[in-house]
Amino acid sequence: MPPVDIIIDLTIRYGFQVAGALAILAVGALLARWVGNVVQGWLQRQDMEPPVRILIVRVIRAVVFAFAALAALDKFGVQIAPLIAGIGIAGLGVGIALQGVLSNVIAGLTIIFTKPYRVGEYVEIIGVYGEVISIDVFATVPCHTDQSRVVVPNRKIVGEVLHNYGNMRQMNLSVGVAYTTNLTEALNLARAIVAKHPRVLKNPAPVVSISLLADSAITLSVQPWVNVTDYVPAQAELYQALVEQFRANRIEMPFPQQEVRLLTTS
Repeated sequence: MPPVDIIIDLTIRYGFQVAGALAILAVGALLARWVGNVVQGWLQRQDMEPPVRILIVRVIRAVVFAFAALAALDKFGVQIAPLIAGIGIAGLGVGIALQGVLSNVIAGLTIIFTKPYRVGEYVEIIGVYGEVISIDVFATVPCHTDQSRVVVPNRKIVGEVLHNYGNMRQMNLSVGVAYTTNLTEALNLARAIVAKHPRVLKNPAPVVSISLLADSAITLSVQPWVNVTDYVPAQAELYQALVEQFRANRIEMPFPQQEVRLLTTS
């Protein structure tokens, strides 16, 4: 039989099946996208973490498209039951080969549903710290103050000690004053500086106290609370304000000094 006749014969036999299968896949893709958008719109009105919404939408889209793919295969007379069994066996082999990836996914789902931290909170874990900007099923991404990002696999997080600062952090500023200083005046001035600073939170109340009697000075501890995003600029601004106001009010901030005595013997 000439090649042209073979092509025509195959087209007559399977053309409608191929066209039908492609049409089913196209409709399935559009339906999966539409259903995903509808579900996403509904979930956005619920009190739910963004990673959970993304995961649910992706799963629903995948399930809808999977049904469409099975329907398309049925057009060719493919037996679905043996195919599903084969996919299950292949999936088992892939799962064994990708144990690290699967452990990340399981750990990611654990993080998403137990919520030990959320996007926007400042965390410190396994030597990594920063504001959480992304939580996915595979990894968590904290952002440092220098805007660099660290991608931490979720399996490294679950089971470790996690320090979650939340949305605010307490600063620990220190300033030294001379031993001859009127401490009541110095403490009240420091409290006034902190109270009027726009980045400092009113609640919890700032803590201003004496923390150390050092060799050359009395150390005042200034511990206000600020939002995570204000931590670095607030620190610089408060130190500048403390130095300027102490100088203006003639409160001495002595340099470290040591007294050396020379003894002579006759």
